[in-house]
Amino acid sequence: MNPSKAPIVIIAIIVLIVLATQCFFTVDETQRGIVLQMGRPVKTDVEPGLHFKLPLIQNVVYFDSRVLEYDAKQAEVITQDKKNLIVDNYARWRISDTLRFYQSVRTTERAISRLEDIIYAELRVDLGQFALTDIVSTKRNVIMEQVTQKTNEILNEFGIEVLDVRIKRTDLPRENMNAIFGRMQAERQRQAREYRSMGHEQAQRITTTAERESDIILAEALQKASRIRGEGEAEAIALYASSLGEDPEFYQFLRSMEAYKQAMKDNTSFVLAPEGEFWKYFNEYQ
Repeated sequence: MNPSKAPIVIIAIIVLIVLATQCFFTVDETQRGIVLQMGRPVKTDVEPGLHFKLPLIQNVVYFDSRVLEYDAKQAEVITQDKKNLIVDNYARWRISDTLRFYQSVRTTERAISRLEDIIYAELRVDLGQFALTDIVSTKRNVIMEQVTQKTNEILNEFGIEVLDVRIKRTDLPRENMNAIFGRMQAERQRQAREYRSMGHEQAQRITTTAERESDIILAEALQKASRIRGEGEAEAIALYASSLGEDPEFYQFLRSMEAYKQAMKDNTSFVLAPEGEFWKYFNEYQ
C-alpha cells in the first residue's frame, strides 16, 4: 500500500465505523423504540433486534416495555360515612402505545406524575361512595376494580394501560385513632366492670347457698346429737334406777365415792364436822 494513502484509508475506515454506528441501532428485548426524523416520528413501536436508520438526521427514543409499578404516597380520603382515611396504594402499568405515550407525556417521570393525579382522584371518588367498614372489609376488591377500570379508560389516550390498582394499607388519622382507642378502652373497662359485678354477685350467691346448707347440716347434726344424748341419758337413768332398786345401799355407797373423788382432787381442804352426812362412810370404817 502506498504510504501516502494510508491516512486516507484510516480516515475512511473511521468514517465507515461512525456511519455504521449511526446507521444501525439495537432495541433491547425489554424495550420498544421510536425513530424520530428531525423530531417527528417516522417509525413507531420498533421491536427488539437490530435496525437501520438514517445517520445524523434520525435518532431513536427507547421506552420500557415491561410491566412497571408505581408506589403512591399516602393520601387522605373521606368515606361515605364522613370518616377520614389514610390510604396507601400502588398501581401496575405499562406503555401500551409508544407513539401516543411519546406525544402526550414523553417520559416515565411525567407518566408517573399523571398516574398519581388520576388514580388519587378516582380513589377519592370511589372510596367516597362506601362506608369505612365496607372499605376495610368486604368491598375493597370491588372498589379496586372500579378504580382500575376508570383510570385505564382515562390513561388510555396517553398510551398507558393500567393493569391493576391496589390498596396496600389503610389507616385512620392520628387524632381519629386516639379517639377510637379511647372509646375502645372505655368500652373494655365497662365490660370489665360488668364482668366483675357479675362475678361478685355469683360469688355472693354461692357463699349464701353454702352458708345456708352449712347451717342446715349443722342443725341436723345438733338435732341428731341431742336425740342420741337424750336416749343415752334415758338409758343411763334407767340403769341407775334399775341398780338402785336392786341394792340401794350399794348405789348410795358408789355415789358417795364418786362425790369424794370429785371433791378431794387438787389438794382441796375442807372444814366440815366429822359427824356430817358427807363423811358417813368414812366414819363407819374408822
